[in-house]
Amino acid sequence: MAAPFDMNDDSIVVVIGTGAGGGVLANELAQRGISVVALEAGGRYLPEDYINDEWDSFGQLAWTDPRTTSGDWRVAKDFSGLPAWIVKAVGGTTTHWAGASIRFQPHEWKALTTYGPVEGASLLDWPIDAEEMDPWYDLAEKKLGVTRTNGWPGLPGNNNYKVFEAGAKKLGYEEVHTGRMAIMSHDDGDRIKCQQTGFCFQGCKWGAKWSAAYTDIPNGEATGNLEVRERSHVARILHNEAGRVTGVEYFDADGNLHMQKAAVVAVAGNSFESPRILLNSASSMFPGGLANSSGQVGRNYMRHLTGSVYGIFDKPVKMWRGTTMAGIVQDEARHDPSRGFVGGYELETLSLGLPFMAAFLDPGSWGREFTTALDSYENMAGMWIVGEDMPQATNRVTLSDVEDQWGLKVANVHYSDHPNDRAMRDHAYKQGMAIYDAVGATRTLPTPPYPSTHNLGTNRMSENPEDGVVNKWGQTHDIPNLFISDGSQFTTGAAENPTLTIVALAIRQADHMARELRAGNI
Repeated sequence: MAAPFDMNDDSIVVVIGTGAGGGVLANELAQRGISVVALEAGGRYLPEDYINDEWDSFGQLAWTDPRTTSGDWRVAKDFSGLPAWIVKAVGGTTTHWAGASIRFQPHEWKALTTYGPVEGASLLDWPIDAEEMDPWYDLAEKKLGVTRTNGWPGLPGNNNYKVFEAGAKKLGYEEVHTGRMAIMSHDDGDRIKCQQTGFCFQGCKWGAKWSAAYTDIPNGEATGNLEVRERSHVARILHNEAGRVTGVEYFDADGNLHMQKAAVVAVAGNSFESPRILLNSASSMFPGGLANSSGQVGRNYMRHLTGSVYGIFDKPVKMWRGTTMAGIVQDEARHDPSRGFVGGYELETLSLGLPFMAAFLDPGSWGREFTTALDSYENMAGMWIVGEDMPQATNRVTLSDVEDQWGLKVANVHYSDHPNDRAMRDHAYKQGMAIYDAVGATRTLPTPPYPSTHNLGTNRMSENPEDGVVNKWGQTHDIPNLFISDGSQFTTGAAENPTLTIVALAIRQADHMARELRAGNI
C-alpha cells in the first residue's frame, strides 16, 4: 500500500469516487505507474463486513445524505429524499449492483441518427462507436469475469428464472438465458464461484461478484501508486488564473478541511454528485460552475425506463433463492418503432427481499390488494424492466437550497417521463404480465419505478462543446486537466445495464490519460 502522498504534490492525479468509473480508473492509472489519490466519501467495507439483512445492509452501505427531488416521477412523491439506491463506500455502487454486464448494441451509440429527432428529447450521437469500443469491452469483460464471454459458462437458473424462461418461450421469445453477469460461474477465476446466497444487492459475502472494493482498489494499492482516502467528502475543485484545475478541497471524517494538489482531477461521483461538485465549485472565472460554459452540467439526466412486474402462482417459487438478477429476455431490446416508441428494453428477473417489497410495491396502499400480495410472497416471481429513456434538457441535477452536514448545497434531482418512456413502459408491462400469464399466474402486479441505480447523463459526452460537457475521452471541453469518469458522461442511455460500459470507458480513459500525461499534453 502506498505511503500517504504529500498534500502539496502537484504531480498527483486525484480521482473523486471509487466505483465502476473511479475505482477502475484509479487502478488502471496506478498499474501504469501514475501516482493517484482517490477520495471516497464513504467508509471501507469488505465481504466479511457485509450484512445479509436488507435494512441493516441499507443502513451500512447506502448514500443517505440529504437530497431533494422534483418532477412528476413517482419517486419524487414516494421517496423524495432517496432518488436513487446508490452506495457511499469504497467501491461505490459496484458493491450493491446486481452484476448484469451487457454491451451496447451498435445502433445505440448513434441514437439521434438511428431514431431521428424526437420531440421534447435532447438526443445526440455519441462521439464514439461500437467498433472503437469493442477492444475496451473485451478488456472489461475479462476484468469483470463476465459469464457467456471468453468461453465462460452462464450461471445456473434458479426458480425465479425457470418461471420467467418458461413463460418467455411460450410467448416465442428466443434471446432468453441466465444473462451475462460479472459473477464467477467457474472454478478457475480469480474469485470464488457463486454460492447462490441471494443477497447480491447487500454486497457479495463470497466475493464472487465483481466489485471495485475488493478487486481493482486493492490491486491498485498493491502497486504503491494508489492511496485511497476514505470518509473524504469533496467540497470543491480549485483552479488557477489560467483556468486549469489545481487541486481538490475535502472534509475528513472529523470535519477538517484539506486541500490535495493535483496535476489532473477525474470526477467519478455518480450522476448526482459529479455535477453537484462542478456546480459547487463555481468561481468568478466560472460563475456557472466548472466546465459549464455550455450550460449542460447537470442536464440530460437519465435513469433508464424502469418498472417491475410480479406474478403470483398457486405453488411456491421462492424467488429470493439464488442470484438476484438470474436471467434476461433481450428480444425487445431492438429498435422497432412499429411498437409505438423508439429504442428498446430488457426484461430481467429480479427478487427483492420482503422488507423492500413492502416498501416499494405500492407505498401508501395498505389495503387488501397490497397485504394479500405480501401474503403470497413465497409464491411470487419477479422481473424488472430496463429500457432506454429519452434524455431531456429539463431532466436535470441542480443545487438545492438544502445543505448537507458540511454546509454544502445538495443535489436536487428533477425528472419527468417523456411520452416515449411511458409508451415503452406500457408495452413492457403488457409483455411482462403475458410472460407470467402464459405459465398460469393467478395474479400479475405491474409495479411503478422505484429508486434504482442507473443514473446517467448530467455531464454528457459530445462532439461539439456547446452540446455537452466532455469530449470523447471524458475530458471536459472547457478545462483540459479536468475529466469525468462515471456514468454522468453518457450521451444516451441505451437499453443495457450501464456498468460494463462505465468500466470499458474507464480503462480506455486511463490509457489515454497516461499517454497524454507522459507526452506533457495535459
